[in-house]
Amino acid sequence: MTRALCAFVLLIAASNLFAQKEKKSFTVKFISESIVADGSLDEPIWQMAESADEFWEYFPLDSIQARKQSQIKILYDDKNLYIGIKAYSSGENYATQSLKRDFRGSGSDSFSLVFDTFNDGTNGFLFGINPYGVRREGLIANGGTSQSDFNLSWDVKWRGDAKIHGDYFTAEMTIPLTSLKFEEGATQWRFNSYRIETQSNERSTWTRIPQNQQIYNLAFMGEMIFEKPLGKSRTPLALIPYINGLSQKNFENDESLNTFKFGGDSKISIGNTLNLDVTINPDFSQVEVDDQVTNLTRFEVNLPEKRQFFIDNNDLFASFGNGFDFSPFFSRRIGIAQDSAGNRIENRILGGVRLSGKMTKDLRVGFLNIQTAEDLVNEIPSNNNTMLALQQRVFSRSNIGVFFINKQSFKDYDFVEREDEYNRVLGIDYNLASKNNTWNGSFITHKSFQPDDNRGNFATSALIRYNTRKFNVFAKGSFIDEDFRSDLGFIRRTDLFKTLISAERVFWPKKGIVQNHSFQYFTNIRWSPSRNFQNTDYDLRSRYEVNFNNQSQARIEYTNSFTFLFDSFDPTRTEGAIELPADQNYYYNSVEAGYQSDQRKLFSFDVQSSIGRFFNGNRFSVEGGLTMRFQPKAFISLLFNYDQIHLPDPYPSADIWLISPKIDITFSKSIFWSTLIQYSNQRDNLGFNSRLQWRFAPLSDLFIVYNDNYFVNRFQPKNRSINLKLTYWLNI
Repeated sequence: MTRALCAFVLLIAASNLFAQKEKKSFTVKFISESIVADGSLDEPIWQMAESADEFWEYFPLDSIQARKQSQIKILYDDKNLYIGIKAYSSGENYATQSLKRDFRGSGSDSFSLVFDTFNDGTNGFLFGINPYGVRREGLIANGGTSQSDFNLSWDVKWRGDAKIHGDYFTAEMTIPLTSLKFEEGATQWRFNSYRIETQSNERSTWTRIPQNQQIYNLAFMGEMIFEKPLGKSRTPLALIPYINGLSQKNFENDESLNTFKFGGDSKISIGNTLNLDVTINPDFSQVEVDDQVTNLTRFEVNLPEKRQFFIDNNDLFASFGNGFDFSPFFSRRIGIAQDSAGNRIENRILGGVRLSGKMTKDLRVGFLNIQTAEDLVNEIPSNNNTMLALQQRVFSRSNIGVFFINKQSFKDYDFVEREDEYNRVLGIDYNLASKNNTWNGSFITHKSFQPDDNRGNFATSALIRYNTRKFNVFAKGSFIDEDFRSDLGFIRRTDLFKTLISAERVFWPKKGIVQNHSFQYFTNIRWSPSRNFQNTDYDLRSRYEVNFNNQSQARIEYTNSFTFLFDSFDPTRTEGAIELPADQNYYYNSVEAGYQSDQRKLFSFDVQSSIGRFFNGNRFSVEGGLTMRFQPKAFISLLFNYDQIHLPDPYPSADIWLISPKIDITFSKSIFWSTLIQYSNQRDNLGFNSRLQWRFAPLSDLFIVYNDNYFVNRFQPKNRSINLKLTYWLNI
């Protein structure tokens, strides 16, 4: 065991020797005059700025200089960063979804800058702009290892614009230093920039990044060196009050509701490195509606957090656990509760505080305390929800995190069972990330505590990933005790021991239409510890994928599966149907093929289809999406999912449809209108959500939100509402 551990440590150390040797840098000069961010670059002071240039191609090759080069110049004063950009192109036919802020996708032209202000390779700030002057800002967590580490829901005040000039465009940004967190007296930040240029089908980065890594990975960065140390950031107190009027009609019980609410948030900076967020009587009526999904599994589906109060430094709270199997903190649990009939309904949040950020260069801290309201009619207690998290960086990019979670009833309620009076979880996570991100993984142990139940209740996991240009190997083991609980978390299932192994070989042709192609073999095997480690499930999958130089993709895979049902189950969720019997083995297999077209085109699509056995019957599925751009004003999309399930009598068969058309219209960079229609016969719901947003001042909005829902089977209205919400960001 000792030899194996020593060999592993030496392998990690050896991989770091091959980290990028080239360290690009440039000096950011201090100025005493301000620059108007109009996108023109006509101020004479830009001539004194050093350039960050000589971009490297990331796609389709990662070994040559970019064909369409870019230049970045950065200056600063006591209050702002000033950024000037000049980016050469093949013409003026730029691609964009719309004029709406926080755009994303490789099919649109964009220019993004990434700042690692604490030089830790773990967290970063992203600011982006496109040739039309549309802006976006986001947060990068966990080193930018996966797509889930990239979050555009974060909002902050800054200015920017762009101008198109024939075969190039220019852009200017003014980013207040108060919009960033950094150490007082800092003399350098790690920095990188990446660009998507659709006309020449090129993606490029200032610091060279291999294609087997994400383009925003924080392991590969250069340095921006400040001419004089940064001072103390005097962030103003931000008050964000709102008023909201709601008119609602529930047709099931023939009740109407007309309410007027007010409340708000405040953002308080503590030094240069900590944020204190306070919310009183928050309202999230303007948040985009959740995308409905077809669920054919026995388990709950989790959906992403979109509420702004929970976004900043969200990784510090939400990244504990191993993601798929168990996450001890899942912020969407707050504000949702189960009524006496077992239905999930909204539970009003009275208020809360949230402190997050850096205590020292290597230590991050997060504290959250939120109080929810009691609802005696629905037998929902008032709960206090608390989490304390600490994360200490070790080595170059790894960290150790510890946390404590407590959910507890605010007082004694006669309808609350003894076992539900409180739930507490304590845990420690070690997250590994080598300097060049060849190795990453995690080692996790969590324990929960409930009244009169303190034995066992463990959840543990170990994960290791090796990622190079040609090989991607992944292994994970998880154990979740049958009594482990986290009432503020997401746990897909308990009483689980699971092993997952994946091996992929990637090939990179030197010429032709194929950019790369790969073979992958994947095993996912689950056992039940309480049943003498009885094998309950497995999935064995073989996959072949091709990525083309024009950004289209194709794949085919074969899966062999086994399921032992503990409880009777109806995958169609047909009301009154006979469920598949429990305590039986089910063996099934399927073939799936998919194709995604070139996302740069005005019209693009992706589609995938599978056919095969399903439990003791058969399943045929088709799902995908269509998108159409009417640049730059409108973006239309259609998502669809069809499942034909045929089970032998007397078990139910079903044709399950989920259809979601959406239209986004941007009248300008400040007025947006989006309408989403969702039809799901599995949920017996036809929903309409239409939202008009007017951004009349920076991060200050007027929303009009209309919701309408109908039963599908008998096409009768369920509920209808219209919201008028006004929110204003005020700096004091």
